[in-house]
Amino acid sequence: MNSETAREIEAFLAGVDDGSRVTLRAIGPADQDEFVELVHASTALHHPWMSLPGTAEEFQTYLRRFDHTTNQGLLVCRRDTGAIAGSVNINSIIRGRFQNGSLGYAAFAPSAGQGLMAEGVGLVLGYAFSQLRLHRLEAQIQPDNQASIKLVRRLGFRYEGVSPDLLFIDGAWRDHERWAITGIMAGDASWTPHASLPPR
Repeated sequence: MNSETAREIEAFLAGVDDGSRVTLRAIGPADQDEFVELVHASTALHHPWMSLPGTAEEFQTYLRRFDHTTNQGLLVCRRDTGAIAGSVNINSIIRGRFQNGSLGYAAFAPSAGQGLMAEGVGLVLGYAFSQLRLHRLEAQIQPDNQASIKLVRRLGFRYEGVSPDLLFIDGAWRDHERWAITGIMAGDASWTPHASLPPR
């Protein structure tokens, strides 16, 4: 687990009391067995949209991506049981004049279809805009992935167009729709710029 990410999430959650059925935490080595088991249980749900680590070795490689500064790995967990309901990554974080991150997320089969990921991604938006002080998050979604498109629409993302051959998934370069949201769009009127944002 990245300790800096864990501290940032804890600081954010200390100020959140929204009655959500889920909470957030940083992904870590102790999550390996549960995560890999959930990936296998969710194969039909994820294919052909994504490929998540399905072995211990793949999971360890996956974990090494999350350095807090440019990539963060978060888990959406049920408040009642602590079970992992899904994962959300904030990838390709760029500071300076961009203040942008790319959002990736996946529900796991046992909890899918219950609205838990909408709550979880909603929490991630709050965390990204208020705690990380990002200005904008993007989600790239294959056009036929209607469940994912429905989720971002529900959370207020705007459609920005299609990027042909954007990502290599399931053996081919796939077109993706671009959806994005800013802190202001998400209702964070009190956004404080990150220190890396130039004054003008």
